[in-house]
Amino acid sequence: MRHAIITAGTKGLGRKVTEEMLEAGYSVTVTYRQDQQKAEEIFQQLPSYSDRIQCVQADVTLVDDLPNIVNKAMERFGRIDVLINNAGPYIFERKKLMDYTTEEWNRMINGNLDAVFHLLKLVVPIMRAQKFGRIINYGFQGANGAPGWMYRSAFAAAKTGLVSLTKTIAYEEAEYGITSNMICPGKIVGDMKEADIADSRPHKDEQTPIGRSGTGGDIARSILFLCGDDADMVTGTVMEVTGGMDVIHKYCYKTP
Repeated sequence: MRHAIITAGTKGLGRKVTEEMLEAGYSVTVTYRQDQQKAEEIFQQLPSYSDRIQCVQADVTLVDDLPNIVNKAMERFGRIDVLINNAGPYIFERKKLMDYTTEEWNRMINGNLDAVFHLLKLVVPIMRAQKFGRIINYGFQGANGAPGWMYRSAFAAAKTGLVSLTKTIAYEEAEYGITSNMICPGKIVGDMKEADIADSRPHKDEQTPIGRSGTGGDIARSILFLCGDDADMVTGTVMEVTGGMDVIHKYCYKTP
């Protein structure tokens, strides 16, 4: 049985990915930062999979929390086949670079870039020994081209740095059967983060060219493909799941 670590896998996009991975036959170790209730709900809502789930409290911005995630996964399941770096802090307030505090900047970089480095240091040796591994990182629409993103400077800087790291690991670890790819979600908000694709079809979204909003199901489906045994030819790839929407330029000609 393949085993996946999914950071922040108890709610939002991560919650849907957790559900789909379980349904596909994986066992999972999921992390949560503070919301223990959401973590407990997984066992209540998915009782048939309770023997294949464990939840670990961890803040990915704290490097000392990270070894415990990997240790718990190995103690319980004996292997780590997939690392899904779903967790990543985000500042919803629209702020120009000059208005960010040092603490806010550091949290964005630590949570969205540094945490991936530290987890890779812990997980890649295990994947090398297995001769198999799948690494999935999260970006944003257009990240592959390192665009400017107004009011999201710290987040964008971290994620575009992660693009390069994603590709570098893909090249360096290919000989060990390890792939590394990035998923870039589009407009996925509110309840749609934990929804199936079918749930969004009845609701029109004029901002998205395909006519519906994105869902957690769209992201989970893409990740499952990239994690498959036969997806070894797909590595170093940045996959956009946006429905054609231009997410980052919607504020370019507006004042905050």
